[in-house]
Amino acid sequence: MHLKRSDHEHGPPIVPVTFILEDPEGLTGTAQAEWKLMGGEHESLLELAMDHGINVEHACGGVCACSTCHVYVEQGMDSLSEATEAEEDRVEEAPGIKRTSRLSCQCEITGAGPIVVRVPAWNRNAVKEIPH
Repeated sequence: MHLKRSDHEHGPPIVPVTFILEDPEGLTGTAQAEWKLMGGEHESLLELAMDHGINVEHACGGVCACSTCHVYVEQGMDSLSEATEAEEDRVEEAPGIKRTSRLSCQCEITGAGPIVVRVPAWNRNAVKEIPH
C-alpha cells in the first residue's frame, strides 16, 4: 500500500526526532538501531520515517484504518498532535498497547520536540504489497 501523504505543507525540518528500532535490519536493512532525524511541523512520524528509509508498516497506507504503524512515543508527546477518537479506537486493536502507544500515521509534529519514538520489533504486516 502506498503512503497517503498529508495534504498540507510541512514546516522546515527543525524538530529533532529520534527513532529507536527494535528490529533495525527488518525496517532498514541495516544494523543501525537509532536514527536521529529532523522533522517539520505538520509532518507525520510515518512520513518522516518513510522519507528516511525506515519502513514502518502501514497496511492501510496511513489513513487510520489499521494499527500496523503502532509505535511508542517515549518523549515529546506534547510536541505531537492529540490522538483523535478514531486513532484511539485503532490503537486498541494493536498488540502490546501502552499508555504511550500511538499510530505513527496520525502523529503530526506540532511542537519543538525533542521527540523519541520506539518502533517495536513484532509490529509486522504478514502480507505486504510492494510498489511497482
